[in-house]
Amino acid sequence: MIHRRHVLCLIAALAGSGAARAELSPAERARIERLIRYVESRKDVRFVRNGTDYSCDDAAKFLRKKLDSMGEHVNTAHEFIDQIASKSSTSGQPYTIRFASGLIEPAAKFLQDELKRMDAGK
Repeated sequence: MIHRRHVLCLIAALAGSGAARAELSPAERARIERLIRYVESRKDVRFVRNGTDYSCDDAAKFLRKKLDSMGEHVNTAHEFIDQIASKSSTSGQPYTIRFASGLIEPAAKFLQDELKRMDAGK
């Protein structure tokens, strides 16, 4: 009886962990790709990662690569911003956006603002 109870607990735990690793839906993958294309299209800003400025083309390549390697933890565009596109997974430093005017903004805010515009249909 105890053995059966352990097996049932193990099955329940594995089923729960499978839900957390669900694949990105096509709609959410498209939303994330649209965010990355938005970054890629910006020629008036620099993407700052771990103290180094990068072009937006390089930033887009980096974000796609990071999504490929860490994407199993992401189910939505909001999670993509929070878990992948906001800070360095190695140093913990937040990513920032440097505008031509010199203004610096957290990458998370930059992307969240664009996601709001996307969702509002603008």
